[in-house]
Amino acid sequence: MRQVLVPISAQEDAQTRSAVEQVLRIGREEPIHVRLLRVQPRLSGHVAMFFGPNELQKLQLAEAREHLALAESLLAVAGVPYTSTVLVGRSAETIAQAARDFGCDRVIFGQESTGIAGRMFGTVAEQVRHLLSNNATFEVIGP
Repeated sequence: MRQVLVPISAQEDAQTRSAVEQVLRIGREEPIHVRLLRVQPRLSGHVAMFFGPNELQKLQLAEAREHLALAESLLAVAGVPYTSTVLVGRSAETIAQAARDFGCDRVIFGQESTGIAGRMFGTVAEQVRHLLSNNATFEVIGP
């Protein structure tokens, strides 16, 4: 059974739907297990000092759960097995490391709208593709 990693963005429901549609197409051809991943940004010390460690963790987890909810519901309705994970860190690096740690062979991104940062530094999908490029066992699907 293939392990497929789907990073969930906080920005667009359309991007989540696009990624899940790709997963469902793959799932029709072969058995898969989906690892949904929401990467929460690390907060600066200035922001974090106003929260206790447990309170900050609960807030980040609650926000992440909101972003994961759409993908979870779409996969549940389709009967596709999935596991959801929340990690804190820099997006591209955390996604690439999660793909390695979870034993995923595919990372699937939905359609991203490319803003000025994406044009200057590359999209998150392009950054992940670059980080995983030295290992032929990973396939990054998406923009």
